Amino acid sequence: MPVISFLSAVLFLSLLPPCWGGLPLVINTWSFKDATTTAWKTLNSGGSILDALERGCAQCQSEQCDGSVGYGGSPDEKGETTLDAMIMNGDTMEVGAVGDLRRIKDAIGVARAVMERTKHTLLVGESASIFAENMGFAAEDLTTNKSLDMFTKWLNGNCQPNYRQNVSPDPLTSCGPYKPSAVLQQRRSVQHIDIHAHDTIGMIVINQTGNVAAGTSTNGAKHKVPGRVGDSPIAGAGAYADSAVGGAAATGDGDVMMRFLPSYLAVELMRTGTDPTTACQTAIKRIKQHFPHFFGAVICANTTGGYGAACNKVPGFSSFPFMVYNLQSTDPVQRAVDCI
Repeated sequence: MPVISFLSAVLFLSLLPPCWGGLPLVINTWSFKDATTTAWKTLNSGGSILDALERGCAQCQSEQCDGSVGYGGSPDEKGETTLDAMIMNGDTMEVGAVGDLRRIKDAIGVARAVMERTKHTLLVGESASIFAENMGFAAEDLTTNKSLDMFTKWLNGNCQPNYRQNVSPDPLTSCGPYKPSAVLQQRRSVQHIDIHAHDTIGMIVINQTGNVAAGTSTNGAKHKVPGRVGDSPIAGAGAYADSAVGGAAATGDGDVMMRFLPSYLAVELMRTGTDPTTACQTAIKRIKQHFPHFFGAVICANTTGGYGAACNKVPGFSSFPFMVYNLQSTDPVQRAVDCI
């Protein structure tokens, strides 16, 4: 390379913001380093963006990341751990997702099977589990000593905190059974926030030629009402990918966040030329207008290798960590963004 060309390239790279590292790119929520590494190695050993996304999320499932991904965490009101997951192909706009999945550990694998083995987008509950078993996934008990202990302590604490409202007997003093109360009251106040009660691995993978995949995996909110499905398996809420633009993924209070489709909004903003950081911030601010105390964050990446993140500032949560792996480093790097 001529000296002048080399110097020009160095100058160009020095002027780029720190949130740009070229392609390929793997970015995911939280400090889930092993998931990032697995996805990157899969991609760089010839795997597809879907392979990388699936194996990265599966790594988190097997490690039970933060107790909020995979088996043995977040028991519902019956003490059962159920799983949600989604995978999206930004080339074809195909999506596969599962919600309230029981007995099957590999939720992201089942989500991919929904995408590739059916014409549907989302399967839920017992029927999703039966589908998974028919596709060759092993049925296993998702309960562990840790999840059982968590459930027992919750029962001994009069089933608090929980997600019931406008019911009797009073959920502040009883575990139910619950019946509708005579008077409906709007209760939008936020209870004590446990940031580890809502964690999700959300991941975006972009290969050298700009093809994008995005996905999620989680065991949902602790002590949720049985049958509850959060934002993670909902396209546009938990994650979204479009290889013409980029991808986004969310984590946090799914019952609130899913109402605003933050991942879809962020991608659409990037489509208009908005940089990833600003796109993430706008998606968070849209929710904040209506629920100023919600807990949540969004990561974004575009097809040039730019990336960003944003989170809502609440007590005990003033910054958000996320992982990035690109050609600028030989290992995944943890980044953090101050919440707004």
